[in-house]
Amino acid sequence: MKSWFASCLVAISLATPGIAYAQKTKVTIYTALENDQLGPFKASIEKAVPEAEVVWVRDSTGVITARFLAEKDNPRADMVIGLAASSLLAFEKAGLLETYKPAGVDKLKEPFRDPKEPYTWTGMDAYLGVVCFNTAEAKGVPVPSSWKDLLVPGLKGKIVMPHPASSGTGYLMVAGWLQTMGEAEGWKFMDGLHENIAAYLHSGSAPCVQAARGERVVGLALDMRGASEKTKGAPIEVIIPKEGVGWEMEASAIVKGTKNLAIAKKVADWGATKEASELYSKTYAIVAAPDVKNTPPNYPAGAEAGMIKNDLSWMAENRDRVLAEWSKRYESKAAPKN
Repeated sequence: MKSWFASCLVAISLATPGIAYAQKTKVTIYTALENDQLGPFKASIEKAVPEAEVVWVRDSTGVITARFLAEKDNPRADMVIGLAASSLLAFEKAGLLETYKPAGVDKLKEPFRDPKEPYTWTGMDAYLGVVCFNTAEAKGVPVPSSWKDLLVPGLKGKIVMPHPASSGTGYLMVAGWLQTMGEAEGWKFMDGLHENIAAYLHSGSAPCVQAARGERVVGLALDMRGASEKTKGAPIEVIIPKEGVGWEMEASAIVKGTKNLAIAKKVADWGATKEASELYSKTYAIVAAPDVKNTPPNYPAGAEAGMIKNDLSWMAENRDRVLAEWSKRYESKAAPKN
């Protein structure tokens, strides 16, 4: 009898891990995170929420946004993590996000919290548009301190920037100029900038890469790319113009109607923790938690202070109109698409 009972205990103990695994709930998360981020994010989420099994559906921001909106009558996702906040605002406007304010969210920096009720999304990290300026190729042109310094005749044909319809970085720059300068002055500035533009590239990083190589004097690009190229030894200055810079952020939210709401709320709570921000900081210098800092070498001083008072709702609502006007004025210098 004892032998039979002992055998039963062994069998139960061996079976327990399998039972625990079977009790895990698959949480489908739509994302535009980079591929190398998916593993660490999954591990961190599943450690914090052991009953969750993360299933990623990953693509670019534009593709994920379009797919999510196309599925609005029959959502396939439980959550969205690592997608542009402007996309989440479009989802919010369409009534596709669950109302939920994660635990601890009030401790996050103000720009990373949904400013409107009902609360539906939480910011993760921010990315900015900066000036990469090649001092070795400048040939007497002074290092710019203002956006308007880019309009000097000495930079004619020597500036590249991201195409705003192809690159979120390009659009955040255009939206930033229109918000800080006003529409009339913003378009006037872009008219002048267009005179000095060599090409509008279909990438948020490529303009700084070209400036770093000396192919151009100025590349308007992502903040992290600027720091990276300077750290590699490129003769560039990474500049935050005095008027401030446009920016976007990655954010997370729960999908309205998810059948896994209780677990999704726990994952959303994880997203507002210091541990989550420490993970975000491995890719971005500016993150939601105020006490997490992981500034990379050669990251521009004053970058966070230089973030404009950005109306993400305005960016989302005016995107189509702004891009149509931009294309009408400046499409002639768009680089060929590969």
